[in-house]
Amino acid sequence: MDQLTDQIGKSVEELFSQAVYDRRYLHQHPELSFHEFETSAYIRQRLDTLGIAYRTVAKTGVVAVLEGEKGGGDDVVVIRADIDALPIEEKNAIDYRSEHHGVMHACGHDFHTANLLGIAGILQAVRSTYSGKILLLFQPAEEKIPGGAIQVLESGVLESFGGCIKAVLGLHVSPRLELGKIGVCEGRFMASSDEFYLSVKGSGGHAAEPHRAVDPIMIAVQLLSTLQQIVSRKADPSTPSVLTFGRFEGRGAANVIPDEVVLEGTFRTVDEKWRAEAVQQIEEVIRTLPRSLGASVQLEVRRGYPTLYNDPSLATHSKIVWGNLFGQERVTDVGIWMAAEDFAYYSHTYPSLFVLVGTDNGRSETKYGLHNAQFNLDEEALKTSMPALVHLALDLLKG
Repeated sequence: MDQLTDQIGKSVEELFSQAVYDRRYLHQHPELSFHEFETSAYIRQRLDTLGIAYRTVAKTGVVAVLEGEKGGGDDVVVIRADIDALPIEEKNAIDYRSEHHGVMHACGHDFHTANLLGIAGILQAVRSTYSGKILLLFQPAEEKIPGGAIQVLESGVLESFGGCIKAVLGLHVSPRLELGKIGVCEGRFMASSDEFYLSVKGSGGHAAEPHRAVDPIMIAVQLLSTLQQIVSRKADPSTPSVLTFGRFEGRGAANVIPDEVVLEGTFRTVDEKWRAEAVQQIEEVIRTLPRSLGASVQLEVRRGYPTLYNDPSLATHSKIVWGNLFGQERVTDVGIWMAAEDFAYYSHTYPSLFVLVGTDNGRSETKYGLHNAQFNLDEEALKTSMPALVHLALDLLKG
């Protein structure tokens, strides 16, 4: 083990308990997208304690800068963490349960933020060993369209520190991966996501006299069936595509045909050209089919995040770095994940890499999936995530 690896390892052990404290504090005090005011204040306070300079961005975001003391380098590596929570009422019986009613870190962003604060402490301790800059981006509002990433990019704050941005790095906890493992996917990794909000308006009436009504429930059923054919018959079978409607609400009764049905859905894929074509086709069917059956329709389309693309050379290089650090058995290839992530915007602007860190310890407390009211994780994963990103960032700065 070389001297730097040994130094980083010691820093991880020294900072682990603080990282766990940070994660649990943040878990107790979750905040929704674009409202992460207490979270932002906590991050700034921790950076002040570490003596690290920072700037605010996108209202509640924070960008910290660490400049290596070796000099002579103009490269920049960005490490990003998301800081917002979800509108979920927590069901975990734990000491650090959410204190905010109806809000929970059910997606691991508390871990991501604590991980990046830990990385800040490690990089501060080894500043004499590298040149160039490392920007630590605590980004707001990943969970809600339009997302915080686009605001960060539009602000120009990343470029304002000078230098050439060589890579943007990020990670997500995964309850589907074994504790201590890192999952890497080259190229297309996560899906785009567009949302549809619509109401089909007919004419309600008695269930015994459907001929005197325009039944929006039956029209909506036919609409959903027709829309699924866009995925099953229009999409290239080799291109993953998912169209899901999670809300179908018609406030009628067993003997009452309602006036209106409300639907909400999402379309996801990993090909931007097909995405544009599919959204256009979905919108056209929604606008025309109900009208052909005597109903009217109101539609709102919310364009979401693009496909997340992992730079293949970065992905390959990371597997070499982490294989040497942890052993090849802890670095695993993963396939396309149809979840959406606004980190994707960085991947369309800079060479980027977004990976998964395993949090499943095989016990019941880590068995629940993301966005579940009982989601929890094993904080021992910090001993993998912190050194992984530190070593990769420093290796990239060395060229």
